[in-house]
Amino acid sequence: MKRCKLKQLVCAIAVAGVALSSSALAQKKPLRVGMTLSEIPTTSGQPNGGAEGYRMTGYTLYDALINWKLDDAKGPSTLVPGLATEWNVDPKDHTKWIFKLRRGVKFHDGSDFNADAVIWNLDKLFTKEAPQYDARQTAQVAARILSIKAWRKIDDSTVELTTHTADSTFPYQVTSVLYSSPAQYEKLGRDWNKFAAQPSGTGPFRLDRLVPRERVEMVRNPNYWDPKRVAKSERMILLPIPEPTTRASALLSGQVDFIEAPPPDFVPRLKQQGFQITSNVYPHVWPYFMSFKEGSPWRDLRVRQAVNLAIDRQGVVKVLGGFAQPAVGIVDPSSPWFGKPSFKIRHDAAAARKLLAEAGYTAAKPLTLKVFVSPSGSGQMLPKPMNEYIQQNLKQVGINLELVTADWEQLRNCRRAGAGAPVCQGTDGINNSSGTYDPFSTFARIYSSKAVPPAGMNYMYYSDPKVDAMVDRAQTTLDEKKRDQVLGELHAYLVDNAVDVWVVHDIGPRAMSSKVRGWVQAKHWHQDMAPVYVVD
Repeated sequence: MKRCKLKQLVCAIAVAGVALSSSALAQKKPLRVGMTLSEIPTTSGQPNGGAEGYRMTGYTLYDALINWKLDDAKGPSTLVPGLATEWNVDPKDHTKWIFKLRRGVKFHDGSDFNADAVIWNLDKLFTKEAPQYDARQTAQVAARILSIKAWRKIDDSTVELTTHTADSTFPYQVTSVLYSSPAQYEKLGRDWNKFAAQPSGTGPFRLDRLVPRERVEMVRNPNYWDPKRVAKSERMILLPIPEPTTRASALLSGQVDFIEAPPPDFVPRLKQQGFQITSNVYPHVWPYFMSFKEGSPWRDLRVRQAVNLAIDRQGVVKVLGGFAQPAVGIVDPSSPWFGKPSFKIRHDAAAARKLLAEAGYTAAKPLTLKVFVSPSGSGQMLPKPMNEYIQQNLKQVGINLELVTADWEQLRNCRRAGAGAPVCQGTDGINNSSGTYDPFSTFARIYSSKAVPPAGMNYMYYSDPKVDAMVDRAQTTLDEKKRDQVLGELHAYLVDNAVDVWVVHDIGPRAMSSKVRGWVQAKHWHQDMAPVYVVD
């Protein structure tokens, strides 16, 4: 009898423990997030809005075959299994990659994730004849996975993806393709607009309510396949607040709990009132990409070097309240891809004037550069004061920088269309932040001639056989150390040729209520909102 009572007591304690654990896991107080975007990122599977879109409606509602490790603020982010438990290149044919899929994963609508779903989603993006093909989603991801050529099902839990050529960077590209439910698409009458309002992915959150341009509300997915990443908040609300001061004011007044990119002049006040401020070094650069098309002044190396030398990057850092670091290339000097460039990017107005004069630009014949900019957007930090500061820097050496301001998505459309496209409104360049977290995103999709729009993100129409050869050599080198050496040579060459204007590296400041818990700011452009919650 005593044994029975003891056993019952143990069971009761265990059940109570489970209940307490579940209660602690799903925090009832909603997490309200103030985004820098002016619109809710698309929710049908491939989000717009750049990396912020992936952070907010991408990796919250969906998963990729390969995910990023985003739970460590100290070490570099690495690739981890997502909807695929493992992936390997075929030792006999380096263009073929075999992915073993995770068993037992369910979409939010309860249907199974399997090999058929993988093939259906790839057809959705890359097979124009497929009934589920969605050009809007393709536009968001095509430049992120340039290497894919073909795909096939081997069995229910195995797929084979084929690349055009051997490509060691292919696993990084795979992280950008997110998987939507074929069953939900069928249920909603094969209508992607309806799907966007009632999406079904496999992610740690499910969409509950969407009000375009106003808010999106997500609820915790209690059946998420990764128990370590089950969402801690029972509800998360995303609010587009593109104006920095309005965003900070919303945090101060208690309208939101968490904001991205707080304005520097608000930071002391926020700290004084007990708000948390976090930042971390990002693999991310804030540049100007300029046109290399026929007739562009940017084709002259002296002009390119002069513009780079005219900018006071320490001054830009001060504009940002110290929340950035000066850029001396695409990546920072600690990167294994930095190499040994001979052109030293610095502030030297006298040298800039001399180079401009050699290129034929004088007070009587000044150089004018017309650049497309946005008032806010993913990774853009504080683009208005930054651009205005640089505008003054360039004016001091005799360069007229004309700023054409448009919404972030219009700028992104210009970048995807390429220099000279009508959507670019007659501009010579764009100010578009760029992620440098993997070899493909950093180099191949921007500087290879194979990536000229619509194939990739080489907005500039930059073409150099030496660069193409180094990109190809890096992609076909499977040994990581040898690949890093090639990338170092490539980076040094690009810096020596001053291909772009590299200004600062972001360190991604966030501000949040003292009641926010679970935020880990990884050294990555992507971040994980699943562990974040608000205590009462």
